Amino acid sequence: MNLELDGKVVLVTGGSKGIGLACARAFGNEGARVVIVSRGKDNLSAAQEALAEDGVTVTTLAADLSDGTAAEEAVVAAEEQVGPVDVLINSAGGAKRVPPGELTPDKWRTAMDAKFFTYMNVMDHLLPRMVARESGSIVNIIGTGGKIASPIHLPGGAANAALMLASAGLAAAWGHAGVRVNVINPGATMTGRVQMSLDAESRMTGKSPEELLRRNQERIPLGRYATPEEVADAALYLASARASYVTGASLTMDGALTPLVV
Repeated sequence: MNLELDGKVVLVTGGSKGIGLACARAFGNEGARVVIVSRGKDNLSAAQEALAEDGVTVTTLAADLSDGTAAEEAVVAAEEQVGPVDVLINSAGGAKRVPPGELTPDKWRTAMDAKFFTYMNVMDHLLPRMVARESGSIVNIIGTGGKIASPIHLPGGAANAALMLASAGLAAAWGHAGVRVNVINPGATMTGRVQMSLDAESRMTGKSPEELLRRNQERIPLGRYATPEEVADAALYLASARASYVTGASLTMDGALTPLVV
C-alpha cells in the first residue's frame, strides 16, 4: 500500500522515546523527512544514533513544549530547517500516576501542563500554518485514561479527556481548510511509562509490580500489552493519504479491553 508519505515533513513531539520514537522510525522508513522534539539533548542524541542504525536520518530539536514560546520556536525551527510541516504527531509529555490519597491542587495543574498544554502549544502555532497552506494532518496520541477514569490516573486522565475534546473540535473547525485531526487512544503499551504506572499502583494496593503486570495482561482479551510499533503503524495510516476522509476520529487500541459500543 502506497501511503504517499515519501518526502513529507513529519514533526514528532516526544520523539526520543517510546511511542514517539517508534513513530519517528516508522515515518522515516516510509521516506518522510522527520523532525523529533524532546526536552533532553542526551535523549535526542541517543534516539538519533539508534535511528541512524536503522537507516533513518532525523533532525532533532530540544524544547520544553509545555512552554508556549519554546513550542513556537520549535515549530519555526522545524519549518526553517526542513520545510513546511505536513504531519504533526503529538506524543510528548505525560502526567505522572498519582494514587488518589496523594492528590493536591498542584498535581492537577502539573498534569495539565505536562500533557494538555504540551500538545496544544504546538498545535496552536502549527495549525495556522497548515490552514494557510490548506493541507495538514495531526495525530494526537492520547491514552485511554481520557475515556475511562482510573483512580491512579485522575489528573492525567482529565488532561487526556480535554485533549480529546479539543482534537474533535479542531477537526470540525478546520476540516474545510484541508486539515485533518485524529486521535489514537493506546491502552497499556510496553514503554518506560509502564513501570511508573505499576509502581504507583503498587503503592496503592500493596501488590508487587510483577504481580500487577501479570494480572493486568490477563485482563486484556488479546493477553498482552501493545507495542510502540503497533501504535506507530496506526499513526502512519491516519496521517497518510489513505485516510484522506478520516478526521475527528478516535481510535482505541487496548486489545479489546474496552467493549465496542454499537
